[in-house]
Amino acid sequence: MLDRAPLWLAAHEGHEAVVKLLLDSGKVGVDSKDRCGRTLLSWVAEDRQEAVVKLLLDSGKVDVDAKDSDGQTPLWWVAQNGHEALVELLQSSIAIQLVKG
Repeated sequence: MLDRAPLWLAAHEGHEAVVKLLLDSGKVGVDSKDRCGRTLLSWVAEDRQEAVVKLLLDSGKVDVDAKDSDGQTPLWWVAQNGHEALVELLQSSIAIQLVKG
């Protein structure tokens, strides 16, 4: 697996309360990348962990459009898997980031 930091593990297992607690602590790196250049958002989006994706996006600390080593974004991963709700959620977050500059 990836970086075995508590946030990554909690997110992959879908432990929403633990993810929220760690995000609220302000002491976790939410945009760190693994050896493939993928962020936590990319992985949990691909895994269809919708509630965890929402927590990460709500934190305001993630780069929604972060590209991995192959140039793929979290939106690309969810689109590949046909998860329409997450596609819409990520598209909205990208639009908000663009407006904020």
